[in-house]
Amino acid sequence: MGVFQMIIALHIVAGIVCLITGLLAIMMRKKRGPHTIYGEIYHGSYVVIFLTSIVTAIWHWEQSAYLFFIALFSYGLALYGYLARKRRWTEWLGKHINGMLGSYIGVITAVLVVNQTKMPVLNQWPSLLVWLLPTIIGSPLIALVQKKCGKRKVSEKLV
Repeated sequence: MGVFQMIIALHIVAGIVCLITGLLAIMMRKKRGPHTIYGEIYHGSYVVIFLTSIVTAIWHWEQSAYLFFIALFSYGLALYGYLARKRRWTEWLGKHINGMLGSYIGVITAVLVVNQTKMPVLNQWPSLLVWLLPTIIGSPLIALVQKKCGKRKVSEKLV
């Protein structure tokens, strides 16, 4: 296995970890404990995804330059959500939700786009729809979570 293939393999493994731990963090009760553990693993795996995306985009710039910018934007959302909590920014909870869920939409989009031709239903859909569908579905869900969390008092015990 060559270096490029090893980077791709690492990227795929990190993507799988990111998908699983992101979902687990979303499903867990929002307090210190499992939510924060899964969130830290999610963020760490996103760092690996980001770095491997940048390397592979530069390696094959002619075909993959757009991946460089997608990686910057997607990880930017994850970092924004991560730092909002870590640094206790003003109104950190809303920023945390937007950043983390927005970055999760990015991971889902990447998986669907890369695997569209291999997925029985998705391979019949226009690729632009596959690119946009996670955002079309995910953005209103983020708004609902924001509305729900915005009405309750933010506790120090929250992650």
